[in-house]
Amino acid sequence: MDFKLSPQEEAFRDEVRAFLDANLPPESERGTGFLAEWFRKIREKRWVGFSWPREVGGGGGSLMQQVILKEEMARRSAPPLGTSFMGLAWVGPAIIQYGSEEQKRRFIPDILDGALQWCTGYSEPGSGSDLASLQCKAVRDGEHYLVNGQKIWTSVAMWAKWMILLVRTGSESASKHDGITCLLVEMHSPGVTVRPIRNMSGSSMFAEVFFDGVRVPVENRLGAEGEGWQVTVSALAFERSSISEVYGLARQLDGIKELARRSPRAGRPASEDPAIRRRIASADLRIEAMRLSGMRFLTKQLRGEPLGSETSINKLLRAELEIELGELSIEIQGSRGVLMKGEGLVSDEGRWQRLALSWPEVVIGGGTPNIQRNIIAERVLGLPKD
Repeated sequence: MDFKLSPQEEAFRDEVRAFLDANLPPESERGTGFLAEWFRKIREKRWVGFSWPREVGGGGGSLMQQVILKEEMARRSAPPLGTSFMGLAWVGPAIIQYGSEEQKRRFIPDILDGALQWCTGYSEPGSGSDLASLQCKAVRDGEHYLVNGQKIWTSVAMWAKWMILLVRTGSESASKHDGITCLLVEMHSPGVTVRPIRNMSGSSMFAEVFFDGVRVPVENRLGAEGEGWQVTVSALAFERSSISEVYGLARQLDGIKELARRSPRAGRPASEDPAIRRRIASADLRIEAMRLSGMRFLTKQLRGEPLGSETSINKLLRAELEIELGELSIEIQGSRGVLMKGEGLVSDEGRWQRLALSWPEVVIGGGTPNIQRNIIAERVLGLPKD
């Protein structure tokens, strides 16, 4: 791996830093109206969807420039590069790769502008770890598909306008991978029912989604019929190859280190407790391992090599760290860690308690740890299928 930037890449880094100096105030000074103005400015610079082709409205930036952009934004705790998270992370790239020209004109501008949110209809009650065994069915009826079935653990389904949905269209004798089709479904379609799933923290990021005779126009199929598995693998690869998560975890750990310095433990700061120090050091090492693995993935991409199942390693590490950092932050606070409220008793207005309770939103999304372990075991290590 060559970590040196070219003169053009250094110039782009300087451009990003100058923009942040001029337009990004400290978090405490980001008042009403800041976010709207921020998104307007970064959209104007085509930094939303920066690596997407310019002909679809993206920035046409190189892969390395995108890494620089995300890295500098993360270091300064800038707001995200766009508001349609799932649309930007994998729905948009999937449409760019597999969609028709009409689908690109219809959906890509709204994703870039943050005009609507997307959700993903992948997991089902009986097909989580084995996604290809899904049973939600779609039957062709003229110029429509009739969809019947259920999805679960669907993030942000309550306020999403559209869903990228996997359905079974193949015959019973067909390969379970070949019989899957990808549809783009409007969430307000008759027959769609969304039931939020409340989590431990009291919020509802996930939902069950039911389909009862939902009519989806054939023109909303993404890719060819039976090509849904390829579309999905490509889409999830976009999510798992990202190294920007490393910087978020590093900032989270920095906050925990500060929490340990000001939290008493047996009459001394928790940061002096050897057990706490070991756990912080372990997290630090794994975050650095994630960063270096991400650089390996980036190197493959820069060489024009496709990313494979090895990207599940970082997804697994992140899931483990999200859980462990939440637990560590609670342990550092001692008996106060069980309190959600209480002026003078709860550190940082309950930030760490919310972190410890909200990990399922990150850990389940994109495939649970057990799914990632199976992928690593079978496709990276070549172990027999369980």
